Amino acid sequence: MNRTSVLFTAPGEVTVVHEAIPRPASGEVLVQTLISAISAGTELLFLRGEVPTSMSVDSAIAALDGAVRYPLRYGYACVGRVVEIGAGVDAAWIGRMVFAFHPHTSHFTAHTAQVIPAPDDIDPAQAALLPNMETAVNLVMDGEPIIGERVAVIGLGVVGLLTTALLARFPLARLLAVDPLSQRRSLALTLGAHAVASPDERGEHSVFDLTYEVSGAPDALNTALALTGYAGRVVIGSWYGVKRATLDLGGAFHRSRIRVLASQVSTIDPRWLGRWDKARRLDVAWEMLRCIDVSRLVTHRLSVEQAPEAYRLLAEAPANALQVLFDYETR
Repeated sequence: MNRTSVLFTAPGEVTVVHEAIPRPASGEVLVQTLISAISAGTELLFLRGEVPTSMSVDSAIAALDGAVRYPLRYGYACVGRVVEIGAGVDAAWIGRMVFAFHPHTSHFTAHTAQVIPAPDDIDPAQAALLPNMETAVNLVMDGEPIIGERVAVIGLGVVGLLTTALLARFPLARLLAVDPLSQRRSLALTLGAHAVASPDERGEHSVFDLTYEVSGAPDALNTALALTGYAGRVVIGSWYGVKRATLDLGGAFHRSRIRVLASQVSTIDPRWLGRWDKARRLDVAWEMLRCIDVSRLVTHRLSVEQAPEAYRLLAEAPANALQVLFDYETR
């Protein structure tokens, strides 16, 4: 029996490869994947070759800590069951459902410290959205919304929608969700946004205390600055890769005292480190996966053999494809 893996063979090219299933070394487990989730924004950057080659793929994740070089394995949201253990591993791991930050593949080995046991009341499809939910939790923590504030979210991909859903739980005066796609704006309303707008409609709305830019489009930074009032905050959750942002800083921005903050989930803001660690933040993310119906974000469940089709959908039909999952039980 072989394993099935997704490989970016060159910029713009996706293939599915079949390889021998690895055996777990000492301290490792072998996981048979049930579901893995595509993180469209980041994965399309790598697929298109739009990331700096001077950096590692992701130094914060052991399975991705290597140079940006094709052929490239990517992805970081695998959920599966432990089917074999290496020497020195407690037999209680066998059969346990776990999450791992690992590229898309039907079987993988990992040290027990690199897999996260999934709660019994979370199903595999929910668990596969753990990284996106953790990112949304991190964005909310970094933005520090205050009671009665006016908050805007620009970009309604999965992370933007989850951030909107979390912010809707706060007693805000106004929560605006901005995206060019009407389907995503409608979904934001069901998740608790007070109002929605396309980017060219922003002038019809209030000045905001806090604005999140999570669209992945550098031009959206100017929209964020235009929406944000005096001494407001702009939290940038997008990663633009090699794309450059041309900002209009010569007008109102110069005297506005707007604070612009980069937010990235690999680390925790130093303000919280005395009481927070990654385990605590993940606990919050699990709880939010229980509280928010993330199933409405899933538009496609495809066999991993359909990987080229999955990425074409996300790149060419974003109005129809939001969260795409690979289902390994349908191979």
